[in-house]
Amino acid sequence: MTVTPIELFDAGIHLRQGGRIHAGKVPVDAGRDGWQLKAFHAKTGADVHADHWQVNTDAEEVVSCIIGKIRLYLRPDRPGGQEEEIRLTAGTAAIVPRGRWRRIRLDIPSTIMTITLTGSARLEERAQGDR
Repeated sequence: MTVTPIELFDAGIHLRQGGRIHAGKVPVDAGRDGWQLKAFHAKTGADVHADHWQVNTDAEEVVSCIIGKIRLYLRPDRPGGQEEEIRLTAGTAAIVPRGRWRRIRLDIPSTIMTITLTGSARLEERAQGDR
């Protein structure tokens, strides 16, 4: 088998059950089992869906800042609670608990990597009162 480099910004890496790994164009088929690793450059809030909350209902998620500075916000568990803010700088990551709504805000253009279970993410538009 020939081993060739994978351009992380053009391909998703799918870590499949049974130890197999597949690289392909993003997005990786959501119908497959296993985990997905994605790396991407983010220049604006639109690149990270900053106007939306995202949740992964089936698994935890790793959000990592490879280059730059970002803020990861976790929506309060209870109504009226405060958002939790996690500042991530180059080379740092956070594990978002399963079922916890999160959003990303860029401090500067950044390179981000996420690892999550395939097909378990949902988006919800932020309410007008959210900061």
